[in-house]
Amino acid sequence: MAKAGRHERQRWPMAVLGVFLVTGFLFVAASVNADGVDYRPAGGDIASLLQERSQHIDQQRVDARNLRQDIDALSASVTGTALKSYLAKVTDLKEPTGLTALGGPGVRVTLNDAPRSVDDSDINPNLLVVHQQDIQAYVNALWAGGAEAISLQGQRLISTSGIKCVGNTVVLDGVPYSPPYVIRAVGNAAAMNTSLATSPETITYANYADDPKYQLGLKVETVDDLTISAYAGPVSLRYAKPTS
Repeated sequence: MAKAGRHERQRWPMAVLGVFLVTGFLFVAASVNADGVDYRPAGGDIASLLQERSQHIDQQRVDARNLRQDIDALSASVTGTALKSYLAKVTDLKEPTGLTALGGPGVRVTLNDAPRSVDDSDINPNLLVVHQQDIQAYVNALWAGGAEAISLQGQRLISTSGIKCVGNTVVLDGVPYSPPYVIRAVGNAAAMNTSLATSPETITYANYADDPKYQLGLKVETVDDLTISAYAGPVSLRYAKPTS
């Protein structure tokens, strides 16, 4: 038994050496595959990841806007009666579809979650945060009040824009945003304010904002001069197609 025990102890160094060899091989393989690129996300926390993705997509929007301007310039330089007719139609449709910037008087609405100091076990936590339907209610009321252009978090909203909740963030055109949510609308401020004050959905949210039990954030401001940038995302529609 003593002899067998010594043999077991002699095998331990070999096993440890094997582990070190395998580990070293994995480190070398990972370094070669990475080729100097750090695959770890910057910051490591959710807020940093959201900010990084938002900045990346914002840059892609700028690139897309520049490319669209280049295409427009090249198209305008091509001669042809039929082509010029089509280009004139496209130009006429740019403003109503949100592809040009628009400025003027308007309304700014800011929605925010309740402060962390609101801590009541009897309150459903879902009633203390801003949801997609809350944002959509204010956007719809502004459209109903005659808004000529609307943006959310600085991004222009068009007919195909989709706003949806993902966890405690709101995603717009694939980009996640955290509160506070800022909605800006250009148009007749008096008409839009009237629409906000009479919409059943916005009245419900305003009641929660006024209630000291919930303290949801709400600020509605009339602004003399707003500028809403042009929509810079893709305009082509994507839809399901039959396989046969």
